[in-house]
This record gives sequence, structure tokens and C-alpha cells, in this order.
Amino acid sequence: MPPVKAEDLVVHAVKEQFAGLDYCITSPPPWITTVLVGFQHYLVMLGTTVLIATIIVPLMGGGHAEKAIVIQTILFLSGINTLLQVHFGTRLPAVMSGSYTYIYPAVAIILSPRYALLIDPLERFVFTMRSLQGALIIAGVFQAVVGFFGIWRVFIRFLSPLAAVPFVTLTGLGLFFFAFPGVTKCIEVGLPALVLLVIFAEYASHVFAKGSFVFSRCAVLVTVVIIWIYAEILTAAGAYNERGPVTQFSCRADRSGIIQGSPWVRFPYPFQWGYPIFCFQDCFAMLAASFASLIESTGTLIAVSRYSGATFCPPSVFSRGIGWEGISIILDGMCGTLTGTAASVENAGLLAVTRVGSRRVIKISALFMIFFSLFAKFGAVLASIPLPIFAALYCVLFAYSAGAGFSLLQYCNLNSLRTKFILSISLFLGLSIPQYFRVYEMFFGFGPVHTHSVAFNVMVNVIFSSPATVAAILAYLLDCTHLYWEASVKKDRGWFWWEKFKSYKYDGRSEEFYSLPYGLSRYFPSL
Repeated sequence: MPPVKAEDLVVHAVKEQFAGLDYCITSPPPWITTVLVGFQHYLVMLGTTVLIATIIVPLMGGGHAEKAIVIQTILFLSGINTLLQVHFGTRLPAVMSGSYTYIYPAVAIILSPRYALLIDPLERFVFTMRSLQGALIIAGVFQAVVGFFGIWRVFIRFLSPLAAVPFVTLTGLGLFFFAFPGVTKCIEVGLPALVLLVIFAEYASHVFAKGSFVFSRCAVLVTVVIIWIYAEILTAAGAYNERGPVTQFSCRADRSGIIQGSPWVRFPYPFQWGYPIFCFQDCFAMLAASFASLIESTGTLIAVSRYSGATFCPPSVFSRGIGWEGISIILDGMCGTLTGTAASVENAGLLAVTRVGSRRVIKISALFMIFFSLFAKFGAVLASIPLPIFAALYCVLFAYSAGAGFSLLQYCNLNSLRTKFILSISLFLGLSIPQYFRVYEMFFGFGPVHTHSVAFNVMVNVIFSSPATVAAILAYLLDCTHLYWEASVKKDRGWFWWEKFKSYKYDGRSEEFYSLPYGLSRYFPSL
């Protein structure tokens, strides 16, 4: 072996902005690229939308028609909320869609004993929907207050790169049970999709067809089209005719019931199921989900800021974005979307896969959401894609989102025992505690906290079932208290690298990336 050169042993330079992109937040790509990548962002969030409706609507007593209307409503509000966030919130290229965190309290509300006497399925669906609407409106008010009153700005102001690593990482890794377990529900469809996506996105675009537009920008779209056709062929050939109902539902390309239940054209409107019902217990249960979702959205937005080529988001801008997220959840509650809005983890990963972090792409994606929600029959065709295909995509996209958390380690001193302790304990317990809560409920039918207060039970179980929330609480508290008085701690935790971004005016790039459009910064200045 030749001797190692001295320059090869130089430590990698710290990058405040991710340099592996072809188009950053302020550099729009050509229109053909913008449209195709924007459509892929719509396609990716569609899987989460369908999965949420598939889980919750049958429990409420709804059929195919109600499920189709709920999907249409979620898509419409996701488009509106994404445009609000991109224009007036953080201004990061983040897709705002339904959050898995709200599923737990939603199911708890649906299974409440007060609905046991409702025999008619449609009547039960309407009453539970109205209860969910009332709880979501209160949850949205909570986030709006936390954001617009500057409470979240205080949290971000004391956040260091070291404390951010665990919960940004677990924002992606914590969703592992929605990824490969979903692939195994139809392994003959899901596994080929996973393998093809890895080959197209990570090998073909760099080795076999270097610089190819199809593989470097449209790997997700090409994978979905190929495997969807393959699933249609298996369905038409009768491969699942003798299989069980669960396998047929997961594998067949004609079992979703969404196409039959969707109207051709429909406009979602506020209170379409009736006026919301406000119940004390329901509201407190949803507030816990709103708090957990708040932390998960923060982790996702940090990942988006990395993969869009922007600098760290100033605390005042973060708080502004959380306030607009609260407004979005209020709109969700008014229209009936089952769950609240949060920054989409899978779409953050797609920014890395396509290497396109442009804000314009996300605006086009939001227009796709609105279009396919209004012309529901066309959107239903895409929504009928088998869910294992989406789960295969999430295996890669969630992993990329978690990788944004690992990139923050470049600011920290990994040779410090304090750093190792905070990282290891928060990551380990961030996975272990939620897994205990999930397994406990799987065996006993209720969470470890089982008091006479249903609202208190749901609040605790929701918070400690969220890996990102548990990791954030541990990492933040440990980082702000453990050996905080020692002189070397600030440097070890990477504080100095983010200190310039803790005020909006300290770094000129903040104005470039996060200033409000239409001259609104003059009337609503950031601090």
C-alpha cells in the first residue's frame, strides 16, 4: 500500500449548509423537474393519508364512501396547510400532512363507552367525527398559542446540536413499525418495491446511468409505476383468489374501495359533518397528541432545513411556523380530517432522495393535493395503490430523515463522555420506553398507565409512546443540566455553531431563507 498522505487524514470540515443538493431552497429547478418532483411529493404523502383513513374510519362505523370523503378532505387541507406553512410559517419546503401521533387519542375517543349505544354505523361515524373535530380545534388553539406567543421560541433558543440529534433522528427512526412491517403484509409486492427503489435511487443514478433524469429525480415515481403494474398483473392473474381476506386487502390492487366510494367532484367545507362536540376528556387526550406532534414537527423541520440547503431556523421563525401549524390543526378540526397536521417525515426524506430542496417544488406539490382532492375520482385511482408499496418507500425515506439527525453530530465533540452519555441514554430510552408502552398495550388492551381518569391515561400513554418526544425530553433536560457549569461544555455540545442563528438579525442568510413574502416582514418582524 502507498503511504497515506497527510491531507487524507484531515478531519472533515463542518458544513452549516448541506452541500449535496442540486437545487436548494431558493433555487427553483426547470419546470419539468419541478412538476415531476412535486408530483412525487404528493404521491409520498398520499400513502400516509390513506393509511390513517384505513385505520380510523372503519372503527368509526364508516364505509367506503365515508373513507373516500375523509381522504379527500385530508388531501385538500394538506394542500392548504402546506401553502400556509411555505408562505407564512417557517418558509421551509416542508409538506404538512396528517400525523400518526394523533391515531392513538383518536382511537381512544372513538372507542369511548358513550358511543356504545349508537347502533346505526353512519350515526356513530358522524357523532365520533364531531367529537374528533372539537378535540382537534382545542389542540390547534394550544399549538397556535405556543407558537404565536413565543413560548416555543424559548425552547429553541436553548436547543443545542447535541440535544437536537436524538429527537431529529428518532423523528424518522421512531416510525419503523410503519415501514418494513407494512412491507411484510404483502412481501411479494413490498419487497420488490424496496429493492427497486434502492437500485434506482442509489445505484442507477450514480453508476449505471449517471446523471440520468429518470433515476436521479424520478426514482420514486418509476418504482411505484413498475410495482403497481406488477401488482395489477398478480391481481388479474388470480394470484390472491384463494388467500385470506387480510392478504387480499393488502395485496390486491382492487380492494381499497376508494374508487367506488369517491364522487367525481366535491369541495370539502367547514363543519361538513355537523358542528363539533367539545368533551373535556377528548380535548385533553388530543392536547397530549398535539404536544408530541409539536416536538416531532420540530425535528422534521430541522431535517428539512438541512436537506433544503438552508441554515438553522431562527427561534422566532420556528415559533412562527408552529403558530401556523396550530392554525392548520384548527382548520383540520373544522373540516374533519381525523388527525391533526404535522410536518411530513417521508417528504423530508424525499428531499434527500431527489436532491431537490426547492420551495417552489413543494408549492406545486400542494397544488396537486388540492386538485386531486377536488376531482376526487382521479385522486382515488392513485389512492388505490397497495399500501405495501408505500411502506417500501418509507423504509428509505424515514431512514434518510433520520440521517439528518446524524449530520448534526459534526458540531459535537464525540470524544467527550458527557456527549456519549446524553446521546446514548436519550436514543436508547427513546426507543425502549415507547416500545414497552406499545407491547404492553398489545398484550393487555390498555397502556401501562391505567387509572380511573381516561383522559390522564391517554395523555401519558400518547406522550411516552412517541420516540421523538421521549428522546427530546431526555436530551433537552440532560443537556441543560448535566455539567452545565463547566467551561468546555458549550463547545462540546456545539453551542457556538448555532449561536449566530439564535437571533434573526445575527446572520444575513436568515433574511434570505426565512423572510416573509410580499413585504410582510416590515409589519411582522422576526426577532
